[in-house]
Amino acid sequence: MTRPITLPFYAKLSFILVTLICFAFIFCIGKDILTPILMAFLFAVLLLPIFNFLKTKLKFPRHLAAIVCLAIFISIVVGILVFISYQVTYMANDFETIKKNANSFIVEIHKFIRENFQVSIGEQKKYLDSVTKDSVKTGQAKLGSFIISISDVLLDSTIMIIYTFLFLIYKEHFKLFFAKLIKQENHGILQDILSQIKVSINNYIVSLIIEMIVVSVLTSLGLWIIGVKYFVLLGLITGILNLIPYIGIFIAGIITVLASLTGSGEISVILGILIVNIIVQFIDNNLLVPLIINSKVEINAFVSIMGIIVGGAAAGIAGMFLAIPLLAILKIIFDRIDSLSPWGYLMGNHVPRKFAWRKRKITTDN
Repeated sequence: MTRPITLPFYAKLSFILVTLICFAFIFCIGKDILTPILMAFLFAVLLLPIFNFLKTKLKFPRHLAAIVCLAIFISIVVGILVFISYQVTYMANDFETIKKNANSFIVEIHKFIRENFQVSIGEQKKYLDSVTKDSVKTGQAKLGSFIISISDVLLDSTIMIIYTFLFLIYKEHFKLFFAKLIKQENHGILQDILSQIKVSINNYIVSLIIEMIVVSVLTSLGLWIIGVKYFVLLGLITGILNLIPYIGIFIAGIITVLASLTGSGEISVILGILIVNIIVQFIDNNLLVPLIINSKVEINAFVSIMGIIVGGAAAGIAGMFLAIPLLAILKIIFDRIDSLSPWGYLMGNHVPRKFAWRKRKITTDN
């Protein structure tokens, strides 16, 4: 019987860090391939309860159950996009009103700057003209890349649908593959890891959907109170964009301010929109995220923020969205492997007890 090899701490730490760096490097250079796969994996886990219900309870064939799951998912997404498109088209009818109110709002801003910063309106317009010329040139240069990016999004969406279908029908095949990788006596740990990953990711995505709905309802209610037109559409857009960490809420705020110009260009309305967004974000960050999101994934705020920043730098918005689920998967794996359990504890949000250091008397020989 061969004895297990015992490595010193620095060797274990080096192996772990090198492994993590290799995974991060592979993800960075292959993000265009790996991002759709990982997104499809999340969608497959989300649809897995429906898939199992259709296959076990209703006795659907495996392929038919996967097709029905995807049809339901695509129908919901397309329904939301059609509603937004219809509302945006309806809003376009107020373009002249938006233009008129935007001009009056800009005039008010010019007056405010002239009275408080002693910059004449002529100097402000001259500066804006120079900035506008540069923006037009930049916009013309980026128009082609924008069209290419739209086609990339459509292609990635199609690939994600195909990957999701394959994940659903080959679920048991992948489980057997992982079982063949490890020894039989560790199959119980593997089963525990896979079941916890499924539960954690499913809870996380459902929690994001609940958060999106609550933010949409609160924003719509606030905009309705202050008298903003298209408050339902703007609330829904805010809830969807809020899923994008950091930058989503700012984009939603800009869209809401522009849309408010369909009613009036008064500064009080714009201030009301800012106040509504601040209040909703306060509720979201201090109540919804701790109670709904963090309680499901059990990742502390420090690791979450670092993961989101690294994910955004590696793969943009998709990387920011994937950061928390990937961290949750890593924590589940770390917690169930003895040598990696300290790293799992570091990533968690456990309230630490007071640690008593063992004191040892240091003696010196003269």
